[in-house]
Amino acid sequence: MKSKYVVLASALLISVATFAQKDQIKAAEKALKKGEVQEAATILKDVEYLITNAVDTEKAQYFFVKGNTFLELANKKIDTDKNLSIAAAAYNDLIEVENESGKAKFSAQAASSITDIKFRLINAAIADSKVDKHSESAKKLYDAYLLDKKDTINLYYAASTYVNAKEYDKALDLYQTLKKLNYSGKGKGFYAISKLTNAEDFFNNEKERDLAVKLGTHEKPRTEVIASKRGEIYKNMALILVENGKTAEAKKAISEARLANPDDTSLVLTEANLYLETKDFETYKKLIGEVLAKNPNDADLTFNLGVISGNAGNKVDAEKYYLKAIEIKPDYINAYINLAALKLEGESVIIEEMNKLGTSTKDMKRYDELKTKRDNIFKSVIPSLKKAYELDPANKDVAKTLLNVYSALEMTAESKALKAKM
Repeated sequence: MKSKYVVLASALLISVATFAQKDQIKAAEKALKKGEVQEAATILKDVEYLITNAVDTEKAQYFFVKGNTFLELANKKIDTDKNLSIAAAAYNDLIEVENESGKAKFSAQAASSITDIKFRLINAAIADSKVDKHSESAKKLYDAYLLDKKDTINLYYAASTYVNAKEYDKALDLYQTLKKLNYSGKGKGFYAISKLTNAEDFFNNEKERDLAVKLGTHEKPRTEVIASKRGEIYKNMALILVENGKTAEAKKAISEARLANPDDTSLVLTEANLYLETKDFETYKKLIGEVLAKNPNDADLTFNLGVISGNAGNKVDAEKYYLKAIEIKPDYINAYINLAALKLEGESVIIEEMNKLGTSTKDMKRYDELKTKRDNIFKSVIPSLKKAYELDPANKDVAKTLLNVYSALEMTAESKALKAKM
């Protein structure tokens, strides 16, 4: 008989607890409506331990009020980053509960708030990157990805930003996730100039961009083909693994990537670059030959081969590839710029030797020889720099370099004419 009273007493305790948590959630909701946000947060924390055993409807309401409370704290600039994360987690918990129960009372509002938080995190991440707070920026981008895992570009940007922060292990983890997802990032970018800010804005899709142009808020629409990012992803993975002394793992990762994506030439370039880093020149040459055989008239690919060769110190091959890229695409501005930069690399060695010379007859003779050699370098880059400037007159670096060359060669008329255009 006694045991029955014990069971009854337990049931009453549970019932009392249930009513208590209902009252607490309502109290928190009322406090939030009155603007007493901190009070609402305190009430929710007191009832948190009871939520595990609550029924689904109460769980959903709790998470909804919690999400709204911490979002409001963030809106008031109170521990913004932390409270945005707490709010987002609460909304995600709410959606999960309602999905499982089949009763979607708050999910639509929660989803809308999650979208708002996602874009706030992205904008905050961009602001952090501009002031070199790369670690904080990467964390926010990753949090934005967790809020919407369909938007994988945020995972890619988070990984890249962790590289900028020199947090290579974190970057590698995210790159591994991108690899599992077989992420490429290949697609199209849709842009238009804002009439309000005069800046070019990015749009998620063509329809959204065209609507903005139609409404008159934007003008000068353009579409840009976005190349595959797999090569960059696997290159960074490989470099991190090599840095950690795991060269075999790096080679394996790229080899697997190539098997999964046989038509992605950026991966062949990445593999070639890895063998170059490890001084396996024979394999490097073999892979480069493979790339050229498949795409002999690909200007971008040929240009990239020039970059790889230049980084390897192979100036002859680098020049050959840059000239070939120009032959394929005569308006390839970066090929002209890199070709000029490649030739100008030799100037620093000449200047260093000139500065060490004395005033003896022998030294003065050597000085004249070096000056002639330097002048010949300057003369050789003029055609490339002039063409690059013609293609992009707004490029200040090109204009400044060309002006310095004219000044060094005492080409006064050309120097004045260029200054007048700048």
